[in-house]
Amino acid sequence: MAKLVYEKLKTSKVRPSAAVRRKRVKAADGKTVEILSLDAESPSFTDDLTYLFRRNVARARRENKRLFGSPRGVPAKA
Repeated sequence: MAKLVYEKLKTSKVRPSAAVRRKRVKAADGKTVEILSLDAESPSFTDDLTYLFRRNVARARRENKRLFGSPRGVPAKA
């Protein structure tokens, strides 16, 4: 079994640079969805990627909490 290590991500900034672009589009069901894209040639690529990763994890945890009552998702069966 793998050992899990929890550490804070060390980044130099909180806000994304101009390399992260936001676009609002309509989904197939008619809802408005925000799409974030990242420029791969950006000098701050790692910080921008970390920013987007944190946003995605936060969104997934909110969704899990709404659906299952826990941010970690469905509890394992014993």
